[in-house]
Amino acid sequence: MEKKQKVLFLCTGNAARSQMAEGFLHAMAGDRFEPLSAGMEARDSIHPMAVQVMREAGIDISLQQPKGLEKYLGKEFIHHLVVVCNKAHQSCPRIWPGLLSQENRFYWPFDDPAEAQGTEEEKLGVFRRVRDEIRDKLAEWLKEH
Repeated sequence: MEKKQKVLFLCTGNAARSQMAEGFLHAMAGDRFEPLSAGMEARDSIHPMAVQVMREAGIDISLQQPKGLEKYLGKEFIHHLVVVCNKAHQSCPRIWPGLLSQENRFYWPFDDPAEAQGTEEEKLGVFRRVRDEIRDKLAEWLKEH
């Protein structure tokens, strides 16, 4: 049996965008890929609105945990690295030790829903929009991989 290709989603806190991407990839193609996520400065927990909007999409990420990039940096071979925020893109090592091909490094800048302002419903609206953008980008990427 062929080993699954590891896909690491990287963002700043590993509390929303990268966690949603990990959950989506597991649901959409977990038979082909091993989704992972990490943050440049990992938070203590996943943002509760990320858990809520993913649950609305039929995916439970409540048991996932934020992890720091040091868990993977140079310690595991990664087939694909997907940076999902500008801050992580700016501070992430340009050459990722363990990335099997630098051609498989992708930059998908999504807005940080945790920075949304307004009422709870307005904030949830931003989380839902970003969730849907992540799902759509992954679906497009999966057609090529």
